[in-house]
Order: sequence, then C-alpha cells, then structure tokens
Amino acid sequence: MDDTAWFLVIGLLLTAMALAGSVLKRAPLSAAMFYLGAGCAIGPAGAGMLDLRFPAGAVAVERLAGVAVLVSLFTAGLKLRVPPGDRRWLLPLRLAVLSMTATVTLVALVGVYLLGLPVGAAVLLGAIISPTDPVLASDVQVTDAWDDDRVRFSLTGEAGMNDGTAFPFVLLGLGLLGVHDPGAGWWRWLAVDVVWGVAAGSAVGWALGTGAGKLVLHLRRHHREAVGLDDFLALGLIALSFGLADLVHGYGFLAVFAAGVALRRVEMRANGGVSREELRERRKEVDEEELATDPRTAPAHMTRQVLRFNEHIERIGEVAVVLVLGSLLSGATFSATGWWFVALLFLVIRPLATWAGLVGARLRGPQRALVGWFGVRGAGSVYYLAFALVHGVPKPLADELTRLTLTTVAASIVLHGISVTPLMNLYGRTRVR
Repeated sequence: MDDTAWFLVIGLLLTAMALAGSVLKRAPLSAAMFYLGAGCAIGPAGAGMLDLRFPAGAVAVERLAGVAVLVSLFTAGLKLRVPPGDRRWLLPLRLAVLSMTATVTLVALVGVYLLGLPVGAAVLLGAIISPTDPVLASDVQVTDAWDDDRVRFSLTGEAGMNDGTAFPFVLLGLGLLGVHDPGAGWWRWLAVDVVWGVAAGSAVGWALGTGAGKLVLHLRRHHREAVGLDDFLALGLIALSFGLADLVHGYGFLAVFAAGVALRRVEMRANGGVSREELRERRKEVDEEELATDPRTAPAHMTRQVLRFNEHIERIGEVAVVLVLGSLLSGATFSATGWWFVALLFLVIRPLATWAGLVGARLRGPQRALVGWFGVRGAGSVYYLAFALVHGVPKPLADELTRLTLTTVAASIVLHGISVTPLMNLYGRTRVR
C-alpha cells in the first residue's frame, strides 16, 4: 500500500471517531475496540498495510508502546491532585506493590504447573501482564484533578505506579532465563534492579517536576517570561525525566509519573487557594497571557494547559498502540490455552490479588469488586513483551509469551470496553444515593 492509502485509512478512522465520540461515551463500547478492529483489518491477514510481527517488529513496537505509556503516565500524575503525605495514596501504593506482587506470583504458579513453562518464563509472563494500563483505562480513572473518588483515584494511581514497579519482575524473569545478569547471589537484582531503580527513578522525576514547575512560575509571575508553549514544557519534562532516569539506571516510567505528580504539587502549594470556579471566571475577563502571568492564577493555568495538551497526545498514542496491537493479532496464531488463561486471570487471579493488597482498607464491597475487575491490560503489557523479546528470550518461549499476552490484552480491550460504561454509571448512581 502506498502513502495515499494510509492517509485515507487514518483520516477515515479519526474522523469517524470524532463524530461518534459522544455516542461511545453512552454506549457499552470503547474507542479502543474500534481501533483494534481497524488494526486487524490493515494487518497481515487483512489488507497487509501494517506488519510488525515479532520478532522482526519487536524494536519498533517497544518504542511506540513506550512513548504512549510515558505520555499517559505523565497525564495520570498530573490528574492526582493529592498531597504526597495524604493517606489516600496508601490504596494505589498497596495495589501497585502488594497486589502486583501477588499477581506475578499467582501467574507464575499457573505458568509452571498448568502451562508447563520454565520458572523464568512463568515469572516473566506474570511481570508482563500484571501492570494495569494508563493508556486504555481512562474511563475508570479520575475524570479531572479535583475528582477524589476512592475507586477512580486508586485505579489511576495504581496504573501510574505499577508500570514502573513491574520492571524489577521483568528483569527477574529475564535473569532466571539467563538473558540478564542478576549478580552473584542475586545481589545486583535486589540492590540495583529493585532498590536503586525504583528510588532513583522516583527521585529524578520528583526533582525535575518540582524544579521545572517552580522555575516556570517564577519566570511568569516576576518577569512575565516563559509564557506559552506549555506543550513544549510537557514533552520536555517527559523526555528529560525518562532520559535522566535511564542515564542513572533508574526506572523512567516511575520518573515520568513522579514528574507529573510533582508538577501538580507545585501548583497546589503555589496557587493561593484558587478554585476551579475562580479560574473559569478569570478566563472570561482576561486573555491567556494575563492568566499565565497573574501571580494568583499562574499555577493553576500552567497545569491546566499542560494537562490538556497531554490528554490530546494520549488519545493519539492510544490510536497508534491499539492499531499495532490489532495488526499483531491479525498475524498471530492462538490456542484454547489463551482463553482459559484469560478467564482465570480476570475472574480469579486479579480479584484475589487486589483482595490481598487491600486487606483492612475501608472500601465497600462494590468498590472492591470494581477495583478487582478493572485491571485493564494494554500498552504497558505490549511494551514489556517487546522489551523481553528484544533482550533475547528463546524463540519457543517467545512465541508462547506473545500468544498469551496478545490474547490477554485483546480480551481486556473487549471485555472491559463493554463493561466500563454500564458498571461505572451504576457505581456513580450508587455513590450519589
């Protein structure tokens, strides 16, 4: 296919989704389901326009999925307008650490005893499919920075953190397979891959987000400089956070999420109590430059502009990743194993893992059920799969990991896409009552 066909396909898809967007919000469907179908249609078994089948396409898929995840992680961080010491952070932290560890463990046990995988491959499978997704889970995340619902906040924070906390388990699986050096007695894995990677990534992102936010606000409030181009600020912070964290062997995913949280924290500390209503009223009275440089409204205006741009880029990333996923599905082979594994993951493993991670948490039964069900899998799992293949997983194991991961992500897009609107609407009505 030539470039003209690509322009026509992408143009028709994006225009159709723009026209149908409001309908999809009310229907038990998601945009990702249509992108998935379009990806299958242009994949190897369809029109043949897009063929990134593994292992040849693993590097390109790793880069694309990684960029999409980074943008979504920064967006998720910006949405969480809660002070770092607030007890509300305990729920997503427990989900991202305790529940994800439990998920990796349970999946590894299934992999060894029911799927017949080597221990390393089973651990790697658990690490690949355990992270919940910040890209495809926007319908169950906080609706804006002032949304303090515990379920939405927990799912957003979990997706923001566990794409980074999954990395040590991926490296553990690769180490057990002999394609990553864990060090004598596993000291390198524990000290560098776990402790240093998590701490360094979080610290780098927090420092850059805080520093950039304070610098921009100082220039705007006192010198009326650095006004506009908030999209450059967003992309620059994402790239710097990931790049510097990677340079010091920290986890870039955690760094980008921490940068978003830190930038929002700067706004919270500097806004002087400006409410959303006051910002809206000021927006009617003055132009953008006045809003950006007024000492009272500059913090809220900065984060609002950065978040709006990031949300737009996030949607484009979703289109790209799901189209690629659809094309991968088009050229993949499947077995009955994948389907009973998906059922076990969604109906048993995820609910058990979230129950274990939330023991003692003050969540009602329906809230726990929603958290247990909406463990959406997506771009993060595709990224980690491609990452593992790039780092030399043996081919027979690579083929099995690919089949199971693609089946899981595709099933998540369909099942969670169908259920998200009715279940979240029901939860909203119950919450109001």
